[in-house]
Amino acid sequence: MKQRVVSGMRPTGKLHIGHYHGVLENWVRMQDSYDCFFFVADWHSLTTEYADTSGIAESTREMVLDWIAFGLDPAKCVIFRQSLVPHHSELNLILSMVTPVSWLERCPTYKEMQDNLETKDLSTFGFLGYPVLMAADIILYKATRVPVGHDQLPHLEVTREITRRFNYLYGNVFPEPEALLTETPKLLGLDGRKMSKSYGNSIYLSDNADETSRKVMSMVTDTERVRRADPGDPERCVAFNLHRIYVPQEKLDEIIPACKGASIGCVDCKKILAGCINERLEPFRAKRVELASNPGFVDELLRDGSRRASLISDSVMEEVRTALKF
Repeated sequence: MKQRVVSGMRPTGKLHIGHYHGVLENWVRMQDSYDCFFFVADWHSLTTEYADTSGIAESTREMVLDWIAFGLDPAKCVIFRQSLVPHHSELNLILSMVTPVSWLERCPTYKEMQDNLETKDLSTFGFLGYPVLMAADIILYKATRVPVGHDQLPHLEVTREITRRFNYLYGNVFPEPEALLTETPKLLGLDGRKMSKSYGNSIYLSDNADETSRKVMSMVTDTERVRRADPGDPERCVAFNLHRIYVPQEKLDEIIPACKGASIGCVDCKKILAGCINERLEPFRAKRVELASNPGFVDELLRDGSRRASLISDSVMEEVRTALKF
């Protein structure tokens, strides 16, 4: 039997190419090798967006369109919405009863996000307890593997600790999920910082060719190359971070010495990059436009996926209630 994978994304805005290469591309590969459950983590969105929930529904629609257009197949994996499966909330409540507060306070992102998101009050019970909800999301489907990068391993360890504690108290109900380490390339944004929705420096999966070209042409390059005749250094160039992903190797073999010898300028180099990005993404974007023409597509897909997920979660919660002697 295939090992089961569970993973989700928060609907907090449009997905950019960093999300594609960091998460979605891995998901697409996994759906052929694992029993995959991918969900819209809308309850998790409330941990930071509770004061204004107006954008969650539209972000959900846009995100799922990206998922399907860029390769997720509902025939190969279960795609659902967290809030449409009530067992997530029920198991979250049960796990919160047995999870020590100290485990949550030492979670790496707890203080980090509080420091970085100074405009939002994150001193809430829900934000402190988000690792418990994450644990419920994962073990509710008895996941055996969870796709994470190296920096996310401490978060998964909290899930494993909660799982061990529940099993110790009530019997061996859940398997301890193990990490499925994934390579996550660090994509720099238009301004040289990490590509992020909050920085406004992103190329979105839903951008058209003209928008993408305009953004690429605005990118920072080699800040030490002041004049066109000055030799450049691709390793100092922010745009070259994307060249490595989108420009074919044979073309890179031409660009690198040309840049160092000042026989190609940054404008021409970025035109090549824009063309390569648009060529690579065009088939996905065309499919996205087609999917978006059906206004009920996303809602129907998520309802169907949530019904499929509930068949599993209902059975697991029966085991949980039996273990609790309820």
